[in-house]
Amino acid sequence: MRAFGGSCNLWGGGCIPLSSSDLAERDWVPHSGWPLSYAELEPYYVRAQAFCQIGSHDFVDGSFLTPPARAPVSFDASKLVNQIFVRSPILFGAAYRSELEQAPNITVLLHANLLELEASLSGTSVRQARIGSLGGRQGVVHARHYVLACGGIENARLLLSSDSVARHGLGNDHDLVGRYFMDHPTGKLGTFFTDAPDRLTRPYDRTGGKGSAPSFPEIGLSDEALKAYRLLNGRVRPVAVEGPIPKGIRALRELRATLHPPRQDESSALEERLCAALKNGSRINPDVTAEPPAGLGRLALRLGLGAGDVARAYVRKLADQPAVKSAHVDLIGYFEQAPNPDSRIVLATERDALGQRKACVDWRLSALDRHTYRTAAALFGAELTRACGGRFQPEQWIGDEDSAVPQVRGTAHHLGTTRMSDDPRQGVVDRHCRVHGIDNLHVAGSSVFPTGGWAFPTFTIVALSLRLAEHLRMHMTSHAALVEPGASASYAGAVA
Repeated sequence: MRAFGGSCNLWGGGCIPLSSSDLAERDWVPHSGWPLSYAELEPYYVRAQAFCQIGSHDFVDGSFLTPPARAPVSFDASKLVNQIFVRSPILFGAAYRSELEQAPNITVLLHANLLELEASLSGTSVRQARIGSLGGRQGVVHARHYVLACGGIENARLLLSSDSVARHGLGNDHDLVGRYFMDHPTGKLGTFFTDAPDRLTRPYDRTGGKGSAPSFPEIGLSDEALKAYRLLNGRVRPVAVEGPIPKGIRALRELRATLHPPRQDESSALEERLCAALKNGSRINPDVTAEPPAGLGRLALRLGLGAGDVARAYVRKLADQPAVKSAHVDLIGYFEQAPNPDSRIVLATERDALGQRKACVDWRLSALDRHTYRTAAALFGAELTRACGGRFQPEQWIGDEDSAVPQVRGTAHHLGTTRMSDDPRQGVVDRHCRVHGIDNLHVAGSSVFPTGGWAFPTFTIVALSLRLAEHLRMHMTSHAALVEPGASASYAGAVA
């Protein structure tokens, strides 16, 4: 995404730490295990709270401890657990733009796209970064250290594209760059029918939080269940599906849509943020709106005739119930993906506007992924039935063990393509995120994750970035006598 702030312009704000079990080696998950322990990450999670502007919260591995506005459902802790996340109120580009503009030791180049990291003849260091704009201007940047922080797909693409010296790309001596591509697959697991759907859905409704950084629960699989059933990590979100909408409520919603055109769904909200971000804006684009229904007078008349419906909905709201009764509950699953070397990013033959080879995504799920979806759906369904009453009906694809294509999609959480390992034959970067075999090149972002848990990745990205910044500061201070005083840049015309 070529915009100031990058993909963080589209961030949903969810902050939650990974758990110690997410970081551990699990004998049923091939290629699992981080070279870092939870104890090593914990102090950076503490600092990441301030950077994400969520205040100060106590947390344990895998969950914050701040009580949500509504008490969640109680479960058999050997099967399901409530894990709390906190929602950040900021978009990083907007929140920190002024600070970056005013910093005397930082220069931000806009419209400067990285074309290649050019290595020394020995291939053991980066000597310069070649950059260019869509308008055709090019230049180079020289620095003592380079940090590649372009996202889980672009980090791999750029390393693979930097092949003028290293034939197969930088850091790719063992053919690992781009491999182990993961996401957080999501899909509908089934439908839950109950006489009291609000009992299940209201505690997990994300519209009822308090304060600028509210906390919300998610229903996750317990560590005991993960071990007992040999599963990948996962969570489920119960989503209320409305029953028949009373005429008065329908008229009220249409009137609101006329006066204040809403974002219609998550996809359009994403589109609006994308439009704003591409303009280097910090707010939702006011020009992107839904087409309002015509006839205000007719709508007002319908609203008057449906005043009783509106009054009843108001009473329901006072009782912390949804305005329209729910007919049933959809259970939407979100899962960790198994590390798989055959799931990968490679270079396509097609080129982009800068003349660079595009990324080709070969996203693959494994037998362990499919086992997790089926087994987790049964666990979620059975425990929710026990805790809330009702009946769970799994989706057809869940029950079909021969289903070749699970009905899941990605969540744009791109992980694993420059994975972290102390062994250069198992990972692209070491525990300090330095590319193996290259002295002055580090990688930041979710591409270094060996595994992803189910947690929203940005909070861990921030924690790892703070850790990397501290490491580089210490390294540069200790080597100050050996380092030139300052980096330089040269351009063929203005780039910014």
